[in-house]
Parts: sequence; C-alpha cells; structure tokens
Amino acid sequence: MKLDNVIAVRKNKTVYKDGDLCYKVFDSTYSKSDILNEALNQARVEETGVNIPKLHAVTVIDGKWALVYDYIEGKTLAQLMEENPDKLDEYLNILVKTQMSIHKKRCPLLTLIKDKMTRKISLTDFDTATKYELHTRLNSMPTHNKLCHGDFNPSNVIITPDGTPYVIDWAHATQGNASADVARTYLLFCLDGQNKIADKYLDLFCKLSKTDKRYVQRWMPIVAASQSVKGHDNEREFLRNWVNVFDYE
Repeated sequence: MKLDNVIAVRKNKTVYKDGDLCYKVFDSTYSKSDILNEALNQARVEETGVNIPKLHAVTVIDGKWALVYDYIEGKTLAQLMEENPDKLDEYLNILVKTQMSIHKKRCPLLTLIKDKMTRKISLTDFDTATKYELHTRLNSMPTHNKLCHGDFNPSNVIITPDGTPYVIDWAHATQGNASADVARTYLLFCLDGQNKIADKYLDLFCKLSKTDKRYVQRWMPIVAASQSVKGHDNEREFLRNWVNVFDYE
C-alpha cells in the first residue's frame, strides 16, 4: 500500500488511489462516530443495488481513520460539465435520472431525514419564533421513506468509460422525502454560484418526476436552515438568507 497518489482533497479528508482501491483518510478533527456512521451508511446503501463503490475496510493509517473502497475509473459529472459546456443539458439529464433512480430505492435502517433536520434546526442560532415556524413546517411536510443521498451534486457522480454512473460520498444518506434531497441539490448549485444551472436542474427534475416545483420550493427554507449549522461563514450566511419561512406559503 502506497498512499502517494492523491486523487481528491476535501475539507478534513484526502482520497488516495492505490491499485484498484481508494483510501479516504480523515484528519483528526473528524469524529470516530461520524466516520463509522459513513461506513455504515455505505454498507447499507450497497445492499439496495445502487451503483456505488464497494466498501472493503474501515482501518487506521498512521493514526488516522480511513475507509477503503473500490476505485471507480472515470470522470465526475462536474469535470465533464466543465470540459464540455455545450453538453450541459445531456449531463443534467444524467444527473436527474441518476438521482431519480436512487429515490426509487428503500433503505429502512437509515436515519429518517425529518429526525436529522429536527436536530439540526434545533442547533441553529435562529430566534425561538423562527425555529418554531421551521419545526412546524417540517412536521407538516409529507413523510416518505425514499433513499436520499443528502449531498447529491455533479462532483459526487462518476461516469465510467462505458457511461455507467456511480454515486460516491454517502456520509449524509437518509431516508425520507425526495423533494428535500432535490432542494439540497438545488441549494448546492446556488452555493457554487451556478444559479442558472440550479434553475435548469430543478425544472428538469420536476418535469421528469412530475413533481410540482412549488412543493420542492417549500422544502428550501427547511433544508437551508438545517445546513446552516455547518460550513464556512459565507455559506452559512447564504443559507440563512434562504430561511424566510413565509416565502413559499
């Protein structure tokens, strides 16, 4: 095992390739429980039949926790979109259809998305009235049990040379309402300054899934609030600006 081939660097973690495997190595700021929860999510999602890298081991390398997966050869949809902007519509179609295929799956042992959002909204520093309104709206939303990725965006979809999409990074996977997952993807595009692509993505998802756009929009303040407890200051401020609980009444 030689960890000298870095293939991705993300906040608090580095991914290395060694042969047919990749090693996601976490730094010391990552809690053991979060790492083990990600491994458990991965194992449970594997059992649904979604195309994802197989988890081989949870280990410690030079004092740092690491997850060992299959290496998936290919390029992410984010890379393809950047390299071939003229094919944006084609890639968005792949993105949406891949997400819809995930939502068709069930994974009953995963955390309920409503439970996770309830906890995270409670951790925000919004005033009591705003928290109450957010909790009330969350409780009023339909309860489903669809598999939700929780961080679904083009950088987490790898397209293999034969065109097969593989979805990576299941740390935030839950079960619940698919429109909450879609709202999260929309906001991720916006966080990246890709508002026009965000709108095209949402329009396409709603068209293909026959979902009322207003229904997804009702989730956005809730999702933004639950995500505002983490990230950089500018991200938190952006998300807080979405938390106007009266916008989509």
